[in-house]
Amino acid sequence: MQKAGGTIGIIAGIFGVLAAMFTILVGGLAGAFNAEDASTVVWLGWGGVLFSFLCIIFGAISMNAKSKMPGNNLIICSIAGALFGGTLVAVFMVLALMGGIINSIGSRKTVAS
Repeated sequence: MQKAGGTIGIIAGIFGVLAAMFTILVGGLAGAFNAEDASTVVWLGWGGVLFSFLCIIFGAISMNAKSKMPGNNLIICSIAGALFGGTLVAVFMVLALMGGIINSIGSRKTVAS
């Protein structure tokens, strides 16, 4: 279950980065035509890039982790990416959220020695 959740998190992060780059492109084009709040769209795109990269990182770390912490961090980053990344990034952050939940549920139990 951990490998599946980590793989889903990595794939969602990659698509999230692509969606964030598209958001930055749209914001830049809107800024070129002097549209209102174009800089807000650009900042949403950069937020999407940040949290999508973090989803890739935590998805990779969570594949072989012995605790639930990387899966929980993947959940937190996916929620933050959905809030601060714009609409297109939010679609893929839902996928990252599912990967984090799968990873946290399927994490290994550690036995105290």
